[in-house]
Amino acid sequence: MPKNYLKKFIPNPEKLKQSKALGLLGSQIYEANLWHLNRKSVARAFFNGLFWAFIPMPFQMLASALLAIPLRANIPLSIALVWITNPITMPFVFYFNYKVGSLILGSHHEKGFTLSVEWIWDKMEHIWLPLYVGSIVSGLIAGAISYAVIIVLWRLHVVKRWKERKLRNKNSEK
Repeated sequence: MPKNYLKKFIPNPEKLKQSKALGLLGSQIYEANLWHLNRKSVARAFFNGLFWAFIPMPFQMLASALLAIPLRANIPLSIALVWITNPITMPFVFYFNYKVGSLILGSHHEKGFTLSVEWIWDKMEHIWLPLYVGSIVSGLIAGAISYAVIIVLWRLHVVKRWKERKLRNKNSEK
């Protein structure tokens, strides 16, 4: 199961308590659900991480980690999911976000579109609103869908394991 594989990469709570940098965030940072993999903390991490992945801003990982605390989401998973938008995927995701925002706002500024940093900076005063509206909407939708999918898949997995265990116990009694 992926849960057992991922456990290898989650930091030891004792090592976390020794970190002075994490101490700045207070004692809430050491709450068990923020570091353990359970259905709700993982689902919340997917919502949180995917939401921030769609937002075009620096320090997305920091924002994801900080929001994971009040959401009670798994912090390492929240941070890792932000990397869905990496230097390779970022132009495509943000262009999609821009298109969604343009559709919502009814504005289109694509004349002479060129996928380059110069074009984006030159047109930023025209594209920032559709980009951010589309990013927020896309992030919320992706986060909500991933939250629901994780809850359902996790539940189905648990039910399957219960049925297998019940069948094993029934066969061992014979």
